[in-house]
Amino acid sequence: MVERCEEWVTAPPAPPLRPFIEQYCGYRLTGFPPAVHRGLPSRHMTFIVSIGDDIDVVAQTDPAQPPRHYACVLSGLQASSALISHSGDQEGVAIELTPLGSRALFGMPAGELWNTSVELGDVVGATGRELWERLQTGSGWRQRFAVCDTVLGRLTGDRAPAPELRFAWETVVASRGEVSVRDLAEESGWSRQHLARRFRDEFGLSPKLAARVVRFERAQRMLRASPPFVSIAQVAAACGYYDQSHLTRDFVALAGCTPTELLAGDVPSVQDADGEGGASSPYERHHHDNDSKRLAVPRLP
Repeated sequence: MVERCEEWVTAPPAPPLRPFIEQYCGYRLTGFPPAVHRGLPSRHMTFIVSIGDDIDVVAQTDPAQPPRHYACVLSGLQASSALISHSGDQEGVAIELTPLGSRALFGMPAGELWNTSVELGDVVGATGRELWERLQTGSGWRQRFAVCDTVLGRLTGDRAPAPELRFAWETVVASRGEVSVRDLAEESGWSRQHLARRFRDEFGLSPKLAARVVRFERAQRMLRASPPFVSIAQVAAACGYYDQSHLTRDFVALAGCTPTELLAGDVPSVQDADGEGGASSPYERHHHDNDSKRLAVPRLP
């Protein structure tokens, strides 16, 4: 029997990319049984470069979009789950891209990719293939992250959402999804109707739905990280849900399953790597029967 092994390595991007990318996460998992895991809604766009096997999306967030294999998958924000099949061994680099960075890197608002997955090369041409090829031959995570800095840095342009939209998005995230649309509109200086229209055009979803996604992301991360004696009801209260039933309804709507089903059926994924973003001091953990190594790599001067 092959011993299970997990390796997760995180690092911040180069300074010019930090307004758009929270961190890089390199991952390598071996020895797990073949399975299908859920790609869950989050505050980040999905941007993953595979190393080795392609990413096999067997069910898209948009049922009208057919299954597809991706070398570099790029998706907008979403309010439902994708299903990804894997052989048990996975390796790649996940790039935690905020929707504020879509214009800067790709010349389009994140809303144009709402609920849609594409091959990176379909958006940026040969640069997408270059990124994939150079990451296949990297000698280590630090070198791979440096490749990301170089290639993505070349894409970056002086393009950004309106300041009011940046403020609105950052406020939704900073409030952990607990800001009201009324307060958001008042603080932005726009009417609720104008804010809702511009926000949807830029990010693909309404401010209210964005807040639900941010709150859901926090709740599912908290459930996975909490010890068994912490109840779902306690997590619901901590994350601003009315009660456990409210949390469960949101999980069914956004993840396609109950919290209990999610915890029972999932395997480690890049969405578990670091809930708050940003690398701290280096650390490692090892276990005999399931070697798990987590390392935060500081940025070199």
